[in-house]
Order: sequence, then C-alpha cells, then structure tokens
Amino acid sequence: MTVLLADSLSQSVMDRLHAAGCQVDNQPGLKGEELTKALSTLNPQVLVVRSTKVTEADLRAAPGLELIVRAGAGYDNVDVSTASGLGIFVANCPGKNSAAVAELTMGLILSLDRSIPDNVMDARNGVWNKALYGKASGVKGKTLGLVGMGNIGQEVLKRARGMDMNVIAWSRSLTKERAAELGVGWRGSPVEVAKDADIVSLHVASKPDTKKLADAAFFEAMKPGAFFINTTRDAVVDEGALKQAIEGKGVRAALDVFSDEPSVKTGAFSHELASNTSVYLTHHIGASTEQAQEAIAQEAARVVESYHTTGDVPNCVNLAAQSDATHQLTVRHLDKVGVLARVLNEMSIANWNVQEMENVVFDEGRAACAYIRFDGFADSSAADKIAVLEDILAVSLIEL
Repeated sequence: MTVLLADSLSQSVMDRLHAAGCQVDNQPGLKGEELTKALSTLNPQVLVVRSTKVTEADLRAAPGLELIVRAGAGYDNVDVSTASGLGIFVANCPGKNSAAVAELTMGLILSLDRSIPDNVMDARNGVWNKALYGKASGVKGKTLGLVGMGNIGQEVLKRARGMDMNVIAWSRSLTKERAAELGVGWRGSPVEVAKDADIVSLHVASKPDTKKLADAAFFEAMKPGAFFINTTRDAVVDEGALKQAIEGKGVRAALDVFSDEPSVKTGAFSHELASNTSVYLTHHIGASTEQAQEAIAQEAARVVESYHTTGDVPNCVNLAAQSDATHQLTVRHLDKVGVLARVLNEMSIANWNVQEMENVVFDEGRAACAYIRFDGFADSSAADKIAVLEDILAVSLIEL
C-alpha cells in the first residue's frame, strides 16, 4: 500500500508505517497543482494531510485513492462530498489536540483580562503604564459559557474549574442530565449561553449546520464588555456581527481562527480586525504544541495501519449513519461457495439495490445467516425465487 504524506509528520510515524509494510512517499508542503500532480503521478492508496486543502481535482487525479487521513480534528479542508461520491474513506484524528487547544483558550481568556499582549508591547516600546494595566477584573467567579462540549470543551471545563470559574454550556448532544454529571449549567441554545456568560468560548465543529452559529442574534445577546473566544473555525462566526458587537457594546475578542487566513507558514498578513485594540489575533496555533502534534501524527499512523491490515477505518467521518434501505432480506443458508452469489444475482434481476449486508456463521461452520438490507420494490416473487435456490434453508422479507 502506497501512502503519500503531503504534510510534515515525525520520523517515528514514517518508521511505523514502513514497519507495517507500507510504501511511504514523504512530500511535505504539497499544495494546489503540485499536490494534484503528485497524486496523478504516484496514484497512492492513502493520502495524509494536515492543513493542505484536498479538492475535487486532487481526488479525481488519483483513481486508486482509497483513504484520506486528516491529521487533526477538523476536516473542512477536504472535499468530503466528492470523496464520498468516489467511494473514498475520509478519517480524522479527534481528541488528540484537545489539551493544546484548551490551554490556548485559557491563555487567551487571561490575555484579554490582564491585557498581557499590550503590556508586553508597551514595555518593549519603553512605555510604562501601570495605571492602565493594573485595572483587570479577574476571572475568578466569572461565568464561562462553552458552546460545544466535545473533547476540547471538556478540557476547557477542567481548567476553568481550577480557576474557580462558573461554567454554563450548550451542545447539540448535551442533555440536562449529562450537564449535571459534568457540573455545568445547562442552556438550551448558543444564544442562551451568550446571554448569561461573562466569557464565551466556541468549541463546535465546522459543519453546514454550524455555519455562522455566532450570528447577529448571538452577539446581541452577549453582555456589554463580555469576552468572545474562537479557537475552532472562522466559518462558525459572522465576523460582521462580531465587529458590530465590538464597536457597539464593547465586546472584546480573541481569535485563533478568522477569515482569509494565510495558507503559508510565513509571509505578509493583513486583516481588518488585526489592528483593532479590542481584538487579539493568534496564528491558528491551537493544536501547535509538540505534544499534540505527535499524538495526532501517531493517531494518523494508527488509522493507516488499521486500514492496511484489516480494512477497517477508525474515525471515518463519511459513512452514512443510516442507509436508504427500505427492506431487509434474511437468508439462512449452507455455508458453501457461491450461495450468496446466487442470492445477489436474483436481487440484481429484481432491481434491488443492496445498501447493507452482513453474513454470520453458526458454530461448526456448516450454516450461516445473511442479513441484506436493500432499496427497491419488494416483489415477493423475487424472495420466492431465492428461497428455492440450491443450499438455501429459509428466507424472510420485511419492510423497514
């Protein structure tokens, strides 16, 4: 199995993949047309990326591509829709950067409260202004609102408790009972979190249903002078609404992600919020600790290893949670060569499109049972034809 590494991963990862029997082509820094060309030339079975964008052109350039591993939690840099249409698995590495992002989140909160970056800049420029910088409010006893309570949100919660902060939260999967177990105040919506918190921090994945989750209504609900933290993705924030909240109600923001972020590691940079004294921008470094990067790299290697040795894809993000199957055909049969091939042939003749299939074998290996879920008009005559095939023991057909 050929694996193309299009971003920098540690030598230990390459050694691990080599030991697993993979042929590794290490070309860190591939982007745009260079990536497309490399995929076309090498035609690997596996592509591993960090921040590199993987487009439809890239996916179509390598007909042998079977798996894309995003060495990180988010995967919005991969054209997942096209990958799904081409039958290419997409996997990520969730939870491995949680501590690093949580650490940055807390650092940004303290930076806003104590104006740490401005302190340092003034000191470097020979300006002494203890009268200004000695007026911090402090975060003890303040209410931190978490929007999203996945791995990162829960890591932030741990650290906030250590700083004696009150925590409220909303998440699509967070129930009142689970909130009580975690010791956080449950809220029914992101807007409710924004309304009741002194500090709001976003920790949701970037998906169509979270696009501009922090919108005008969200910022209108925030308290005057509240803090807003975003270490997830720029797409979840309406930056125009954020700017209005900064200008109109004194909201202060710390953003590790924002629109039009440079795609290069170093270079010129400009953004309308960069010079705003109520905003701190960092360089999308939430997961950028040595600990997090190595953990993510090893998880990426584990995903590739698993696929290479067993065909399983840990952390796959583009398998349907539920298929379009309308009926289930259950076939008990003798465990012999060709039995299921004959069953599937009859299903093809009946124009039944198989969506899910499982075959389990009884003790001693003489008989088995196949559960076949399909989409199509359930003509009972087709089931009757299957029932009389050679080596078939029993057939049942049910509507789902």
